[in-house]
Formats: sequence, structure tokens, C-alpha cells
Amino acid sequence: MRGLATVVKNAGSHFELSELPEWNLFPAVLRGKIRLKGSAVTNPVAVGDRVVWEREGEASPENPAIITEILPRKNYVIRRSTNLSRQAHVIAANLDRAYIIVSLYFPEVKLPFLDRILVTCEVYGIPATVVLAKTDLYRAEAQEQIDAFRQIYEGAGYPVIETSVKTGEGINTIREACKDRINLFSGESGVGKSSLIKALDPSLDPKIGQISVAHLQGKHTTSLYEMYPLAGGGYVIDSPGLRGFGLVDLEKEEIGKYFPEMLAVADNCRFVPCTHTHEPGCAVKAALDAGTISPERYASYLGMLEEDQKFR
Repeated sequence: MRGLATVVKNAGSHFELSELPEWNLFPAVLRGKIRLKGSAVTNPVAVGDRVVWEREGEASPENPAIITEILPRKNYVIRRSTNLSRQAHVIAANLDRAYIIVSLYFPEVKLPFLDRILVTCEVYGIPATVVLAKTDLYRAEAQEQIDAFRQIYEGAGYPVIETSVKTGEGINTIREACKDRINLFSGESGVGKSSLIKALDPSLDPKIGQISVAHLQGKHTTSLYEMYPLAGGGYVIDSPGLRGFGLVDLEKEEIGKYFPEMLAVADNCRFVPCTHTHEPGCAVKAALDAGTISPERYASYLGMLEEDQKFR
């Protein structure tokens, strides 16, 4: 027996597949060593990958399908492993949109971290939305900060959706946007991704899934990535909370091209190429002085130029 399917769970060395749009899970393992060409990655197979599988007999935990081929990806999100500077990890593949979940507080948002994820989405052509979570916890005291945050990211071209699982704010907006799409939810640890997924579809409980996998395969718990079908339509991929996000395969002179607000004016720079740091006649620095490029985003850009495999 042979077929095509999508990877919907990655628990290290074990996977679950489904023949989307049907939701019919069955177990799978890798045959031999499959590598991504030209990239040293810790996981050659990612949630969202379309794969070729083979199996003799009926599916069961004792008789898993064998993944024999990974089909070409239309896109993917990848980050450099913070503890292995030469290796990288593919978070998810074949996405229609990425939702980057942040909170101004609880935990406090780190703009350089957010900007690294957004740059990676730009590199691989993945539309991104910024989700501002837990607004019920700080709106009364921090409306000015919320407005300033929205100005930074909407000014850069990204939709910003304010959400609260407690009050239901923004939940329907995200639920509608996720319909008929494969969506990645990503962000720092503790930011509330799992609670947001459960608010989108109360029948889901991502935390229970993590506990069950921890019981079965404890050493793989930190690398658990899983796709869930939403009752309202579409799919959401939950990823472990991230503590760092290093850029992969990106030359320093290319970084500015993946800040949309900088790309929009860079053709007007006097010199090409321009690093947008010290050159006279730099249109990006002129836009910064004029207030059309935020100093926070520009600071993130400078940090990416200087980081040299060091991560925040």
C-alpha cells in the first residue's frame, strides 16, 4: 500500500499522518536518513510536510507507515538552534499564514525576537499576523503602549489582532481567518498559544496532547509539534514555546530586504547596495528621521546585522 499524506504530528522519531482534507490519523516512521539538500537541520521532516508513505497491511502502532519521500515545500519556517550554532530546526512547512503570538506583559514582549520571526516569514514568503494576547490583563493601564505597538507593526505592514481568551476579544476574527487554511501559531513560552487554540475550538486541548506524548516518549517532549483540525474549518499548528530565534541562511546585506517598510524606500538610497547605517543619502535613515520607520524596528535591524550567531 502506498499513498500521499500530510505530517500532522512530530514527536521526534515518530509521526502521525493524515490524508488532508480528511482527518484520518495513522502512525509513521522514517525510512533511513532523509536530509534536506544543502541544509543541516535537526529534523528533516516537519509538521505540514507532504510525504509519500508505504505500508504492508493495516495501520497500527506496531505496523506504522514508512515515510519514503518528502515532497517539495512551498515554504517553511526555520530557526537556528540556539544551542547548536551550526544546526537549524524547521518549525513547520507548507503554511498559508503564521500567527505570531505576543503579549505586552505576562511575559513581556521582546521586539527583537518578534522581528526575527517576521523576517523569517518574509524570507520564505509566509504571510504573517501579529496577535496581541492577554489584553484583558493590561488594557486598563497600558492602552497607550498597546496603541504604540500597533503603530509600529501596522506601520510595517503587518495586521495586528488584539485578543483575550477571557473576554473573547478577537477570537472570532482569528477563527474566520483560519478557515480553509493551514496556520502556524508560534511565540515565546508562556504567551498563551495553547489557550488561544482552545478558545478557537473548545473541543481541542493541546496541553493534554503534550502530556500524553511526554508519558509515552519523554525525551521527545520538547520537540513536539502538532496540527489540529478546527471545528470551524482549517487547521492550526501548535509549536513549543520558543526561547530564542536565530536567523538561517541570510546574508547581512540581505536583511534589510525583509523589513517591508525599509524595502519600500530602499530604491531611493544614493548607494546600492546600502547597509542603511552610515552611508550618505540613505532613504531608510531619512524615513527613520521622518518617523515613517519606527526606531524599534530599526534597532532590531541593527541587532541582526551585529549578532553573528548570538541570540537574544
